[in-house]
Amino acid sequence: MNKFLLGLFLFLLPCVAVATTADSVWMAQNYTKKEVYIKMRDGVRLFTAIYAPNDKSKKHPILMNRTPYSIAPYGENAFKRYWNTHYLQYFKRGYIIVLQDVRGRYMSEGQFVDVRPFVPNNDRVTTDEATDTYDTIDWLVNNVKGNNKKVGIFGISYPGFYATMGALCGHPALKAASPQAPVTEWFIGDDFHHNGAFMEMDAFSFYSSFGKPRPIPTQKGLPGFQYFTKDNYKFYLSIPTLKDMAAIMGDSIKFWQDLYAHPNYDKWWQQRNTRNFVQYIPNTVATLVVGGLFDAEDCFGAWNLYKAIEEKASNNNKLVMGPWSHGGWARTKGEYLGNVRFGLNNSKWYQENVEIPFFEYYLEGTGSAATISEASIFFSGANQWRKFDTWPAAGTQNTHMYLHADGGLTPKVSTGFGENDFNRYTSDPQKPVPYTEDVHFGRTAEYMSDDQRFASRRPDVLVYQTDTLKDELTLGGPLVADLFTAINTTDADFVVKLIDVFPDNFAYDTTIFGNGNGKNYPMDGYQMLVRGEVMRGRYRNSFETPEAFEPEEVTEVKYTLPDVAHVFKKGHRIMVQVQSSWFPLVDRNPQQFVDIYTCSKKDFIPCDIKIFCSKDHPSGIILPVLH
Repeated sequence: MNKFLLGLFLFLLPCVAVATTADSVWMAQNYTKKEVYIKMRDGVRLFTAIYAPNDKSKKHPILMNRTPYSIAPYGENAFKRYWNTHYLQYFKRGYIIVLQDVRGRYMSEGQFVDVRPFVPNNDRVTTDEATDTYDTIDWLVNNVKGNNKKVGIFGISYPGFYATMGALCGHPALKAASPQAPVTEWFIGDDFHHNGAFMEMDAFSFYSSFGKPRPIPTQKGLPGFQYFTKDNYKFYLSIPTLKDMAAIMGDSIKFWQDLYAHPNYDKWWQQRNTRNFVQYIPNTVATLVVGGLFDAEDCFGAWNLYKAIEEKASNNNKLVMGPWSHGGWARTKGEYLGNVRFGLNNSKWYQENVEIPFFEYYLEGTGSAATISEASIFFSGANQWRKFDTWPAAGTQNTHMYLHADGGLTPKVSTGFGENDFNRYTSDPQKPVPYTEDVHFGRTAEYMSDDQRFASRRPDVLVYQTDTLKDELTLGGPLVADLFTAINTTDADFVVKLIDVFPDNFAYDTTIFGNGNGKNYPMDGYQMLVRGEVMRGRYRNSFETPEAFEPEEVTEVKYTLPDVAHVFKKGHRIMVQVQSSWFPLVDRNPQQFVDIYTCSKKDFIPCDIKIFCSKDHPSGIILPVLH
């Protein structure tokens, strides 16, 4: 599911004006909805819906969500179907719920700017998302009757970005912010680029609808591109270059033009990296960062926003990472993803033990923040929640596992010295390695835990694995891929995947894990993707200043993958796969040092790639082993 549609699913929950269930009847009887325009400091008005309790016996906290995905349904008699979600609990507690179309989107006035940069040391005249949040809060606490002058802000995905920006606003009434699956860094690891590689499928499917200009306030979204096939591999392979894709997209979508105009990590991108500004979060604002271990869009953002706040700010900051895809804690039970099962109702556990108590404490003054651990992390494999005082956890030890030319993966460096101690494959841009086995239209969420047996059978994918583990191995923290390579062209991508190989006799105990997705997939010998990430080779030394490879010269490519929290059980194996395409998840590298956004079809050429496994060039992966 693309980011735009998922955003609509999460934040445009279907709406009805007539109550049809006990909870919907309760909401209609106990809440009143008002729609107002709130004026910002520059005169632009933002459309805002306020759900206020009829109870006047006490003061109520305000919990707000700012979104570019529309706050529909519009109309004061049309209620969002919150009674079908855990957000009903906030209504039951009497919260004032505020939803706002951000500047330039749907019914709000002004010009929309994607990931609008924060303005440090603001002159109080220049506007950004922090000032828009400040002005909104100021209006609310002074104009909404019965509020207790305490405000919280939250959001999932793009609204997670607005929650981060809101945390920076400095309004004294803002007490808590929860960026969830937050858009954090669109060049290094979130959504549309990973380590400089362009995530073309997500970007095209999202911006072909979301990016279209909206000339006047409207209650309706705009249609996306009309595909000629439901096979995404076929569709993107039919577009020879990104220059051709730009022609298909047209010239009306400004951010698409910005993507092409800034191929490297320049100041323009750096101004849109929220981690550069979290030091401005006041110590009076508590933060709760939430993410999914298997989030295909913003896994990087959740892990690394938390770490940046820990490093730069002095506020109370918490982290939750569970067994979810993008936003799964708000729309699924978190019991499985694709073929992999996790057991329990993990979303309910999080809602009842972390999120709701977090807002209760900071907005109502009830309970205790001490009940919420610094880091609440779910470990797949073991399928258990664990609590930590720091993340990465104390006692984590970086452990090298080295690749061997015979396909082995061990903690010992190969004893070979010769120039022939390597593995070779050819990366062909006309036959790129698919990111998943099946034929799909939209990008799947399940690929984050998919079976990798299909890839291990391709000649352009290298496979390394351990012997059967005699003891379980727990990983908690970021992975580091460290490859020594020689290529016969001037650029290439490198995709490294960490995989859990299940035993040949493996089957889930359905009395514990249920039926999962009900498809009865053969799990014996399953190769579960635990973490995979791409590195565009030209950025191996600097994202700001790309460098060509010298053909046939041994070169180190070392990069960090997002954190993992996984237990390799006794009887399993650890596998590493190395490849140079991941299509159409990632755009094809022409494998020459040219501008990929403007190059021609003739620039795409095959590349012979060697991965060295010798004592003097010891390729491997560095695992964060938790003792």
